Amino acid sequence: MDIQRFIAAMEEVAPPELAEDYDAGKIGLVIEGKEEIGTVCCALDATQRVVEAAVRTGADMLVVHHTPLWSPVTAVRGPVSHLLRTVLAARMNLYVMHTNFDRAEGGVNDVLASRLGLSATERMTVGLVGDCSLDAEEIARRLPGGGIRVYGEIGTIRRLAIVGGGGFDPDLIREAVDLGAEAFLSAELKHSVARASPIPCLEATHYTLEAPAMEALASRMGWHYIPDPPHVVVVP
Repeated sequence: MDIQRFIAAMEEVAPPELAEDYDAGKIGLVIEGKEEIGTVCCALDATQRVVEAAVRTGADMLVVHHTPLWSPVTAVRGPVSHLLRTVLAARMNLYVMHTNFDRAEGGVNDVLASRLGLSATERMTVGLVGDCSLDAEEIARRLPGGGIRVYGEIGTIRRLAIVGGGGFDPDLIREAVDLGAEAFLSAELKHSVARASPIPCLEATHYTLEAPAMEALASRMGWHYIPDPPHVVVVP
């Protein structure tokens, strides 16, 4: 497939206009390679391990959720240099779908809602709220490893708010409460936010919440999915 046709197809999956302003210049084709796309790999992050696995697969394109070039690159050295050398030497394209894929139909939050069996869902500014019949233990079992941390007293949750990625924002929590949420699931919870939250907070990791959508996308598109879970050990 020609690269322009591939980009057009990806923009139908996750329209760029859905992205947050801070994603400007950080989504879409961020590293240009071959013009003809045959083999495509997909992962959550373009880590060195993932990039090397994609190169071994013979990928012409690697599609990820998080850009490896978040800050302006003013010096090419260290890990960034190693990563870029690997990608460029293989003439592999790198395409990023970030907050536009969070909001897209069939994207990060929709896949997460499906995995947790949420129904009667309503969209928030970011994320979803839906009817739920799970307790914290069952939510953890349905997510891909790492478990969850629960802040607050909680039993069976009748209505759950979910935000893939780091979504513990006080305004979002209030929006979720207004939509009937009894608990809030996201990542990167600050102590002050947890203490002030009117509902229990369930903290997972970025990988736990977002990797399922990238795996589902790869399956839907017939791509090669590259898992890259973090090694996490909980020390009691």
